[in-house]
Amino acid sequence: MADLSRARVLMLATDGFEQSELFEPRKALLDMGAAVTLASLASDPITGEKGGEKGESITPDAVIVQVEPADYDALVLPGGVANPDKLRMDRRAVEIVREFFEADKIVAAICHAPWLLIEADVVDGRRATSWPSVRTDLANAGASVLDEPVVVDRKLITSRKPADIPAFNRAIIDCLQSELAEAA
Repeated sequence: MADLSRARVLMLATDGFEQSELFEPRKALLDMGAAVTLASLASDPITGEKGGEKGESITPDAVIVQVEPADYDALVLPGGVANPDKLRMDRRAVEIVREFFEADKIVAAICHAPWLLIEADVVDGRRATSWPSVRTDLANAGASVLDEPVVVDRKLITSRKPADIPAFNRAIIDCLQSELAEAA
């Protein structure tokens, strides 16, 4: 089993995140030894959704305004409808996404989370996927949209829905392992 103990991963989320899209990638990364920091708009606990119903809550480790992308190797963006819709209205959250791209770091977004990528103006010329209702937005922003469980375009990883989480997690872990091997 690979060791990601040198990997530092940032997750951005707020109320309305799709529960499985936050908790499952977070657990997979923690199980591999990665340090995972969850940042939100405030320090109060945030609540997810599962099947349109209120889900579990989690307390963020940091507040988005305090985050420095230089401290991390990868950014993971869970979906849900309300979560990325709120985050794309936050100037600093959008800047963080843009800074990860400018630094050529891993960015993984699932379901509705590509809204943040669109808002950060980083998908033009990239291959990506998302929840079906976001695909027109991706195409209008210049992305080549595919309907596949996971699409990897250099260091951009995107997936469509909760059923794709196993492929999404594998792609994140594989990309992190490659990055850490190159840096060693």
